[in-house]
Amino acid sequence: MLSGANAGSSGAFVLGAAGLLDDRPCATHWMNADELVAAYPRARVDRDVLFVDDGDIITSAGTAAGIDACLHLVRRELGAAVATTIARRMVVPPQRDGGQRQFVETPIPECATDSLRSVLLWMEENLDTEQPVAVLARRAAMSDRTFARRFVQETGTTPAKWLVLQRVHRARHLLESSDLGIDQVAARSGFGSAALLRHHFTRHVGVAPSDYRRTFSHTEAPLLGAGLSA
Repeated sequence: MLSGANAGSSGAFVLGAAGLLDDRPCATHWMNADELVAAYPRARVDRDVLFVDDGDIITSAGTAAGIDACLHLVRRELGAAVATTIARRMVVPPQRDGGQRQFVETPIPECATDSLRSVLLWMEENLDTEQPVAVLARRAAMSDRTFARRFVQETGTTPAKWLVLQRVHRARHLLESSDLGIDQVAARSGFGSAALLRHHFTRHVGVAPSDYRRTFSHTEAPLLGAGLSA
């Protein structure tokens, strides 16, 4: 059994240099994914998972994800009971939900010039209002078609996609820092309904809003491993 689950995810690069990742799925830390792809283009890098089990090779997405990979290996070889016992001893979850996406801040495309910056600022400050292209174009003193084309040229994405990323970013902040209900988070971030929030949030972050809050909320700090021997 070979593993790329070590500090900094450098194990995946060792495996790549040996040719062991050619045409095989693998994982590495999100910060090193582009470098791994460039160095070993035949490796099929999955950027959205904590680890990849490809039979005789397991690669992980970082130091902490290496623990997930090791627990998975124990679970696979010795069963869930043994893996759970080890996890309790280490005071870590036996199995985490989701993948790397929930730990990575979703990048929001920035404006390449100043020509649309005031419009982007207004969009960001009014996420809870409807923002059709016609309204945005008027604020920019452009025709709808010119505005849409200029927006893509200067941000690399469409107004609708840029707005969704901003709203997801706002929802993440609210889930982390407040005890607002999901419906309130949806309203304040501009999604309007909990169903729409869940759809876009899960698509971009990789987990449901409620699961994200359980992992990252700053409003409550439950005692981990209470009553367990560490």
